[in-house]
Amino acid sequence: MSHPMTHTNAAPTASIIVPAFNAEATLGETLASLRLQTLPDLEIIVVDDGSTDQTPQIAAKIAAADPRVRLIRQANRGLAGARNSGIAAARASYIGFCDADDHWAPGKLAAHVAHLEANPHVGLSFAGSLLMTESGAPMRRAQRPRLKAIGATHVFKRNPVGNGSVPVMRREALAAIAWRPAQERERDWVFDETFRQSEDIECWLRLALTTDWEIEGIPGLLTRYRITSGGLSAATERQYAAWERMVEKLTPLDPHFFARHAPAARAYQLRYLARRAISDGRGAEARRLLRRALLCSRRPLIEEPLRSAVTIAAALLVDGPLGRRLHRAATRPASA
Repeated sequence: MSHPMTHTNAAPTASIIVPAFNAEATLGETLASLRLQTLPDLEIIVVDDGSTDQTPQIAAKIAAADPRVRLIRQANRGLAGARNSGIAAARASYIGFCDADDHWAPGKLAAHVAHLEANPHVGLSFAGSLLMTESGAPMRRAQRPRLKAIGATHVFKRNPVGNGSVPVMRREALAAIAWRPAQERERDWVFDETFRQSEDIECWLRLALTTDWEIEGIPGLLTRYRITSGGLSAATERQYAAWERMVEKLTPLDPHFFARHAPAARAYQLRYLARRAISDGRGAEARRLLRRALLCSRRPLIEEPLRSAVTIAAALLVDGPLGRRLHRAATRPASA
């Protein structure tokens, strides 16, 4: 069944899309945070993406108690596919995204809606994130991105949006980058379902490169973003390969842009993956990634010397006693 990207007079002000796959351990807390939003005129669309656990039952029980919550079930299509199904079903003018293991601060939705209503040129509104451990405890770390004067170069190199549980977007901006693949019979794609990683940065960068909609942030750490462990180097390689495939896909849109900025962006991406390896305690992997980054470009050293120096030092120390102490301090819950 096709869902047109339009809304009726009875539509809520905002829709929040929650893609969920085998999320029984965290979905209840996520929905609790969304149901506490200070903007009451909302709908919450849980897209069960072929879960084999109790995810749909948990969502259905909450939906029975709160008419603002809706459950959509589908065969597994991945995170991008779940988001696309949620967009197709959404009825509101403003559409936000929250993964099923993350949380929103109570005032997040209201703040983004106010930002978008006051700035008709902005298509994607975002804010910073507080990081939390896999068990849900707040950490002493946060994503505090650049908020203003953001162009495609900033998105490509540093992705200020940060993670997929941050953005609230204008429906018109989503429609501007939607397309219908030849094999698709049900609804448009906004996120590219052929990607199982890097689908978010691909979407934000495509928005920046192909439309006049602006990407702009607001102050505050309004998302609580869960850091999950996953220490296999193969996962790092898959993530990097997906990022490179994103570059390959989008390069024909603006070959000059990518020729100019891809080396530095590649170095930033490898530095980011090195920092993830450091967080997992994989010093050798982090050092290997940093060597690759330096071979691509020295721009991160020039543009962000302190952050780059800290990353290099941490990679050198992470395997030793001091590095382990620093790692424990960085990942210790904030209440400890």
